Amino acid sequence: MVTISVPIALTIAGSDSGGGAGIQADLKAFSALGVYGTSVITAITAQNTRAVTAVHGVPVDIIAAQIDAVFDDIAVNAVKIGMLATAETIGTVAAGLKNKSVPVVLDPVMIAKSGDALLQADAVAALRSQLLPIADLLTPNLPEAAVLLDAAPAKNTDELEAQGRALLALGPAAVLMKGGHAEGPECVDLLILKDAAPIAYRAPRINTKNTHGTGCTLSAAIAAGLAKGLTLPEAVKEAHAYLHGAIAAADGLGVGSGHGPVHHFYRSWKQD
Repeated sequence: MVTISVPIALTIAGSDSGGGAGIQADLKAFSALGVYGTSVITAITAQNTRAVTAVHGVPVDIIAAQIDAVFDDIAVNAVKIGMLATAETIGTVAAGLKNKSVPVVLDPVMIAKSGDALLQADAVAALRSQLLPIADLLTPNLPEAAVLLDAAPAKNTDELEAQGRALLALGPAAVLMKGGHAEGPECVDLLILKDAAPIAYRAPRINTKNTHGTGCTLSAAIAAGLAKGLTLPEAVKEAHAYLHGAIAAADGLGVGSGHGPVHHFYRSWKQD
């Protein structure tokens, strides 16, 4: 038997029982992009396409043990961080990743697609102080960026860049400002790098309600690209194109009656 060397990514996030976001979305995105996925579960949510009905945080000693177990045995090439819920969980994850030489993509998950809160208000300061400085890429949507900066959401490209620069000053090596919550026929994501012009990733806006898990999927796809050895701009470009296709194919899944999931496997599942 021939042993192959496979890129490996780790997702640190919450579980979505509906399968469209969180750990489940991350592992699907890793697999779809040819990356082996490992996981650390930070919370268990009772969730479907309509609502989050319950959240149970995983004890922090179990979160720490999961991180240690993965890194003690498996050569992780990239980390994606999603739902953390509490300040204590944030501190545990930050401590667990200390001195790990691996790129970190931080998706500051705060609110579910249904509108339910996924991050406690007192945890925002912990996110700013403990995780932003260790992130190689921060991927906020417009409402999340506004909360992190205690500002109003950006309304145009100039404000998008300005807020990205302000977030960059808080410690992450790069910021991807996601334009999915903006209006207009085109969706623009803006990659803000230190001492460089921003890079815009553009795609036609797709008219669909089935966008559950888009943020999780994008950040996981970027981590997958980094795990494969792509540069950050290359990883974002690949992830942006992959997510656009997954959204375009989402209506074909027919999962749930609310905000359905994107189609992670649109490139490989055969459609009749």
